Amino acid sequence: IVDIHSLVMSFPNSNAGFAVPLLAENQECFLHGLNTLFKQVGGVPRKIRIDNLTPAVKKTRSKMEEAQLTDEFIQFQNYYGFDVQVCNPRSGHEKGNVENKVGYVRYNFFTTAPIMNSYEDLTNQIFLKLEADRNRIHYSKNVRIEDLWQEEKKYLLALPEKTYPVFKEQLFKVNKYNEVKVDQMLVHVPRGGNYSQLQLILTWDQLKVVSPNGEILLDDYRPYMKKRKALPWLSIIKTWIQKPRVVEYSRYNKYLPGRIKEFLLVDNLNIRRKRLESLASLLVSYDLKRINEEFYELIAQDKLASESNPYEVDWNKYDSLAPREEAIR
Repeated sequence: IVDIHSLVMSFPNSNAGFAVPLLAENQECFLHGLNTLFKQVGGVPRKIRIDNLTPAVKKTRSKMEEAQLTDEFIQFQNYYGFDVQVCNPRSGHEKGNVENKVGYVRYNFFTTAPIMNSYEDLTNQIFLKLEADRNRIHYSKNVRIEDLWQEEKKYLLALPEKTYPVFKEQLFKVNKYNEVKVDQMLVHVPRGGNYSQLQLILTWDQLKVVSPNGEILLDDYRPYMKKRKALPWLSIIKTWIQKPRVVEYSRYNKYLPGRIKEFLLVDNLNIRRKRLESLASLLVSYDLKRINEEFYELIAQDKLASESNPYEVDWNKYDSLAPREEAIR
């Protein structure tokens, strides 16, 4: 499982929505997300109303003065030419349309975790779903959202020829173990101790460490790109043992490896329970990926309930009940 954040943009007139999955809520991810949204939209909105999010607002509006934007966001805003309207603190009603769109995206497209091959793949999945969603009728105007959106698109600002480059630069010095802290995690920099000062370049997904003479000492993904947590399969299987019928309806069903999924979805519930029990015992020592890879070897070793006797019938007892006739030559 990967924890994903999502940046959502909604157009109140047409109720068209766009969303992009991101890894964090830092400034690099936020500006990269806006770049992606502008490409999906096909232009730049003339005015964007935003919440008091830290990557864009360094000081919220008060009774005495207006909200103050971060320097980086002001540069981004000037490059694309849109106006910004910052909501008042604790005033969710001022951005009700996009709040509703956030809930709509969450409950319609993320009720079960989607399977993704990459972040670009997930971005495309969500874009296509929201594009298809625009074929429904607007909740109050009795017109297709897509038709309203095509009219609204005419008022967008044109995109510049080049996308705004989003990155952050900072100087740092490694600790005595040649490490630097990035995203609250220590990252080892090879030969970092040889220099009194190094340059760190951060994009939304990558980091680069450069020496004073321009040598690249480290070029890698940001630490949060590698964060994963495994599904608690042992706990899930133990729940299924109590109610084996729910396996085919469970939201975790689609994440089962192919061989194991076919193995568990036998019609006989007694056999299904026995297979779940044998799988649970194996999960103490193996992970599910390894069980799937060594599936046939484990069956041969009788560590998984095989299909050699699928109905659990003792054929010797069965034969003893049938009459026998001696063969006469």
